[in-house]
Amino acid sequence: MRDSNLPESELLKTVLQPLLEDFQYWFARSRHFLETEQLSFMSQHEQSDLLTRVKKAQEEVNTAKMLFSATDGQVGIDMATLAPWHQLVTECWNVATRFRQAREV
Repeated sequence: MRDSNLPESELLKTVLQPLLEDFQYWFARSRHFLETEQLSFMSQHEQSDLLTRVKKAQEEVNTAKMLFSATDGQVGIDMATLAPWHQLVTECWNVATRFRQAREV
């Protein structure tokens, strides 16, 4: 269990920094997947829309990470910003799972 006496900035660095790195990883992986695979269960428009949303989220995460770094971890991110990123990562995981299942048939 983490020390609850950590200063706020240290707590943000401990929690938020790895979270932003995870978002960067999963969005990069999802982007590569969507750019290189043709998904038979999605229309080209649906796949393109998902890719566009992933690219936009990547830009947002990169901006948030730059601000976080520039302020030496003194700024947090509102849950209203994090929640859509989490939902998008989950959507991408579901698409990748469906793709793997379709290949196994």
